[in-house]
Amino acid sequence: MKASEDIFSMRNEVPLPCTTQPQPGDQIETLDIVIQNDANRFCEDDKQWLKSIINLETNHGVIDKSRKLKLEKVPRIFREKKAKKNCFDPLVVSIGPYHHGKPELQFMEKHKLTMAQQYVSNNLHMLEALYKKVLDVAKPARECYSDEDSIKKFDDKQFIRMMVLDGCFVLQFIYCFAQDKRDLLKMKSNIAACVQRDLLLLENQLPFPVLKELMSFRFSEDQWKKMLSNFVAQIRGPVKINKSFSRKAQAQADHQLIHFEDEPAHLLEVVRTQLIEKSAYTIPPPSCSDWSSYRSTKELKAVGIHFRPSKARKFTDVTFISMFFEAFLKLPPITIDDSTESMLLNMVAYEACPEGPDDFGVSSYVCFMDSLIDHAEDVKELRSKGILFNFLGSDQQVADLFNQIADNLVPNPYAYAVVKHRIEKHYKNKIKIWLAEWFHTHFTSPWTVIAFFAATFALFLSAIQTYWAVKPGHS
Repeated sequence: MKASEDIFSMRNEVPLPCTTQPQPGDQIETLDIVIQNDANRFCEDDKQWLKSIINLETNHGVIDKSRKLKLEKVPRIFREKKAKKNCFDPLVVSIGPYHHGKPELQFMEKHKLTMAQQYVSNNLHMLEALYKKVLDVAKPARECYSDEDSIKKFDDKQFIRMMVLDGCFVLQFIYCFAQDKRDLLKMKSNIAACVQRDLLLLENQLPFPVLKELMSFRFSEDQWKKMLSNFVAQIRGPVKINKSFSRKAQAQADHQLIHFEDEPAHLLEVVRTQLIEKSAYTIPPPSCSDWSSYRSTKELKAVGIHFRPSKARKFTDVTFISMFFEAFLKLPPITIDDSTESMLLNMVAYEACPEGPDDFGVSSYVCFMDSLIDHAEDVKELRSKGILFNFLGSDQQVADLFNQIADNLVPNPYAYAVVKHRIEKHYKNKIKIWLAEWFHTHFTSPWTVIAFFAATFALFLSAIQTYWAVKPGHS
C-alpha cells in the first residue's frame, strides 16, 4: 500500500461453515477489506490548484506592495467603536458614491448645481468641455472604488454626472477657501465648517485623477498646487497663531507648493502627505533600543525636559536636545477643534486599509502624543508652551481625544525612534535627574533664583573679606 493513500483494514473473523461452535485449535479464515478514499488522493486537479498558487499574480489584497489608487471604505474595526462611529459619516454633503442619495444630505444637492455653475463661470461651452474631460477618465475612476455594491447602483451616465457635479463642488469650495472668497460660497459659517470636515472623510472622496482633470481645465499646474497648499494651510490653523518664529517664516513653510512623490489617491491623502515626511521613518541606528517606558508631559518636566514648538508643522518634526541638566523636546504646533478628531480618525483609518500607505505616519503621531498626554495637566503644559491650541473646550476634552483615537492603534516601529532613545537615556541619567529635581524644587519662581544668586554673591564677598582679614602682613 502507498503511504499517501488513506487506507484502513477491517479484519472480520469468519468461522468455517459448521453446525457446531469452533473448538480450540480449529483453523479460522480471515477476510481483509481495504477501503480507499479517492477524495484524499493526489490527483491532477490538486496539482493544478497548487500551480495556481505559485503562478498567482501578486496584485490582490494585502499581497500587493505596488502603488494602486483605491478608494476604500472604513475598516470594520473602526466602525464598531460607537464613540467614533459618527466621525466617518458626512454631516451635510456627500461626495462620491458611498453616501450618495442619503435623505439627510439631499438639501446640499441643489447647491452643487450652483457651485458647478460658479466653477465654469456660468459658461455652457466650458461646462461641455469639462464634461468631455471627465468622460476620458470615468472608466478608471469607477474602478478605483473598492466597494462594488455601492458602485453598481449607478449606470455609466449617472456615475459621470456625479463625478462632474461633486468634482466642481469640491474644487470651487477649495478655491473660495484658499483665495479667502468665502462669500461666494453662499453658506453660513457653520455649514461651511461642516463641509470642510466632510471633504476629509475617507468614504467621501473622489479619485484624484478626476480632480486633477478638473483643476487642469481651469488652472495651470502651479496655480492648482498653490491652491491646494493654501487649503491645507487653512485646515492646519491660522498662520499668525504661532509666535515662536516670524510670521513670514511660518507663511513660507505653510504655503510651499505641494509636491507628490506618487500621485495621491484622493484629497484626504493630499492633506496627509503635507503632515508626514516619509524620510523620517528610516531604520534607526543600532544603538537605539526599543522605548518601552511611556511617560507623560508632567513626568518629563519633573526630570528637566522642557517643551518647545518646532518651527515646522509636520507631524514628523519632533526633535530632542539634551544639555547639562535639562533638555528640550520640540513638537509641531497643532490646532485642536471640532473637526480634529474626525480628520485624525479618517487618516488613521486610511492607513489601516489594505491599499493605504504603509508608513503609519499619522497613527504614529497620535500614539506619540497619547504617550505624552494622560490628564488635563499635560494638555495645560503643552498649551502654555504654544504646542497645543485648544479651540475644542476643556483641557480634559483634548486629553480624552488623543487617548480615544490612540486606542488599538499600531504605530510605525521606527517612528521617533531616535527621539525616544534620547529621552530614555536622559531619564536614566541619575545626575541629570537629581540636578533637575533640585532645580525644580528650589527654583520654582524668578524670585527664588534672584535670592539664590544674591546669597551666593554675599557668601563670595564674605569669603574675600575673611581671607584678607586673616592674611599675614595685612595692615
